[in-house]
Amino acid sequence: MKRLPPLPALHTFLITAQCCNFTRAAELLHLTQGAVSRQISGLESHLGYPLFQRQARGLSLTPQGRELLPRIQQVFNLIDEAVEQVGAKREALQLKAPTCVMRWLLPRLMQWQAERPDVPVELTTTVQYGVDFRREEFDAAVIYGTQPGTAQVAHHLFDEQLTPVCSQQLMDGPVPLTSTADLARHTLLHPTRDDEDWKTWLRAAGATLDKLGSGHHFDTLDLALSVAAQGNGVALGDWALIGEDLATGRLVAPFDLKVPTGGAYFLVYPERPAPSPQLRELSDWLIAEAHSKTARA
Repeated sequence: MKRLPPLPALHTFLITAQCCNFTRAAELLHLTQGAVSRQISGLESHLGYPLFQRQARGLSLTPQGRELLPRIQQVFNLIDEAVEQVGAKREALQLKAPTCVMRWLLPRLMQWQAERPDVPVELTTTVQYGVDFRREEFDAAVIYGTQPGTAQVAHHLFDEQLTPVCSQQLMDGPVPLTSTADLARHTLLHPTRDDEDWKTWLRAAGATLDKLGSGHHFDTLDLALSVAAQGNGVALGDWALIGEDLATGRLVAPFDLKVPTGGAYFLVYPERPAPSPQLRELSDWLIAEAHSKTARA
């Protein structure tokens, strides 16, 4: 097996060939001029042919040197590319999000991971709506509220809009659901421990219900929607989050009224340090998904 020439000598040839001057090559390589000259002479001896013509005014490449140069350049370009690609691989992006946004976020993160397996994301879910980057080691978070906090970059995703939802089974059952008055004959499912969401929607609909709080209360929106999908009552859903449920028929919306609450979902990350290229790319992609009507339908 033929012994390959040493890599440092090939690198010295590459630099020297680019400037055709031993003194300048020595400066660029942080070597002495004598060391550069010895490496080139040793490489020529190894190869069995001259690479440079030594002239009074400097150096010029021999025909063999001109033929070898682009191939050596290609080799070092491949090495640079390999080192850069391996160095670009990093630990997974750490993302935090409340459970209520999972119906929208999780399918999109799965799509992202299928398209960009080189930028993994680890998702932490919580019942909390905010994030404190001073105490929590997340790269970014999806939060819910009326106004993002300070010392963080915030991108608006979508506003919360409430509308009643139930199963098709309930709609086709013996108790009709064609007007707001019909809600009194159904079990109301509350996504929180209070009645504020239903009060907000009924107020906008110009309706009132006796015994509003007599239904079932849940700790999360997801639980309330799951019970509604089983035909066990009418829940309030966030229009921005239930697109897939409506598209598959898992849930139906008996009324057209969608009521903004003033709350919204934001994608946030710390102002400092600046976001990595991977985080910026994921952020741009999620924002585009949120602002796409087809993605939210």
